[in-house]
Amino acid sequence: MTSLLEISPDKLARLIGIPKCPVLIDVRIDEDFDADPRLIPGSLRRDYRHVQNWSEDFAGQSAIIICHRGKKLSHGVAAWLRHAGIPADVLEGGFEAWAEAGYPAVPASMVPNRQTNGYTLWVTRARPKIDRIACPWLIRRFVDPNAIFLFVAPAEVEAVADRFDATPFDIDAPIRWSHRGDRCTFDVMVEAFGLETEPMLRLATIVRGADTARLDLAPEAPGLLAVSLGLSRMYADDHEQLEAGMLLYDAFYRWCRDATSETHNWPSPKKGA
Repeated sequence: MTSLLEISPDKLARLIGIPKCPVLIDVRIDEDFDADPRLIPGSLRRDYRHVQNWSEDFAGQSAIIICHRGKKLSHGVAAWLRHAGIPADVLEGGFEAWAEAGYPAVPASMVPNRQTNGYTLWVTRARPKIDRIACPWLIRRFVDPNAIFLFVAPAEVEAVADRFDATPFDIDAPIRWSHRGDRCTFDVMVEAFGLETEPMLRLATIVRGADTARLDLAPEAPGLLAVSLGLSRMYADDHEQLEAGMLLYDAFYRWCRDATSETHNWPSPKKGA
């Protein structure tokens, strides 16, 4: 039974991908991590031995701590964080229980190297429309909540990536993170990051339809295209557009996950009718 200071894998799975998800901190020792080098989506690796040094990085947030089996390491770190004024719970059963339940996990080898301050840095073409908003949303919600995105002139993306040690994506070049065949970059990321759940695949179909002018792929694709083009005209600043787009994809994801069977009619049926 889940204790007062624990959260079950089922409950955590409902939190991942939503804007108010607590920060997820993986404190597995290297031996356990190397045995299964994957991460619960959105989680960050930290060394439990130095919790007193990095705890202040999460001031003002709540946290869920993950170790191998949800025992001494995670409970000790969570207690330390609570001592520092940071609400913290432990994942019941740890990463092992998460994996045994069949929930998605991100291969660590797919996550780009982090910058000195711990975030991943990405670069793509300026004036995003669909894929270049959908992909940052996916990364921030399921891979690295602290990811930073640079939008530059198309001809400069690869040079900027090289000079600033950033990861390029969604450009017309033979790179890891771009279109492949009839699939868009969002499709490629969903597969590579091990996020092929039913809701995410449904969202990927909508994104692909809107991004590749195949609006017949999903009834929702024309709506995504229309809203995306509208946002691109509302915001001259790419980062402001990205922030607005985060809310858009939050809503699409929650619909894909929780509301596809719900309908809405007007007027409401009268009582007794």
